[in-house]
Amino acid sequence: MEKYYPVYIDIQNRKCLVVGGGAVALRKVSGLLDCGAIVTVVSPEFHSDFQQIDQSLPLRMIRRSYQTSDLDDKFLVIGATNDAALNRQVSADAHIRNILCNIADVPDACSFILPAVVRRGDLSIAVSTSGKSPAFAKHLRKQLEKQFGEEYTTFLGLMGAIREKLLAAEHAPEAHKPLFEKLIDNGLLDMIHNRDKQAINRLLHEVLGDDFDYDALLETGCRQQEQGPRR
Repeated sequence: MEKYYPVYIDIQNRKCLVVGGGAVALRKVSGLLDCGAIVTVVSPEFHSDFQQIDQSLPLRMIRRSYQTSDLDDKFLVIGATNDAALNRQVSADAHIRNILCNIADVPDACSFILPAVVRRGDLSIAVSTSGKSPAFAKHLRKQLEKQFGEEYTTFLGLMGAIREKLLAAEHAPEAHKPLFEKLIDNGLLDMIHNRDKQAINRLLHEVLGDDFDYDALLETGCRQQEQGPRR
């Protein structure tokens, strides 16, 4: 039985190629750009929504058929055309060059597969069926989206800001774990969900000290998230 090794890959500032210009390719391009990749997409035609992508993002669109040389200096490639033979060619070319390759909906032509993902700020939850049932992975993702609300975005932004503030004060990193566990065990996430700012500040002051303020920390956390993917 084929098994996959679950791993998150840092593609920030990595050169990636997408072959195809339809709706599937558009989703792949958007996902790569969201993670900070430098993207080239090659296709004779492009879905009209490609024009809606922010022009300040590192995206190069080449209006022609795929050429093997398009793989030059690329870190990974995604094949997303409706031409099975072309997708197989992209896979074979990538294999020869030891380039990570994903072919949409063809697991046996991939060196990696893309899971269904739930994102809440810096939280990402990946669901994979090892290519056996993408529809079921999508079903589970929708269930998780209901379970994990936007309070998780705020929560992780706050926790990241607390960590940065503790590190700036030269706290020993090994001393952070019990502090974070106390915040979690005392219901910080529920307080955020209920938007109970007074309770949040009481807990922060009790665990961390009076110089930890929810609004100030949240502002720092928002700035950190706007800076994009981290290593």
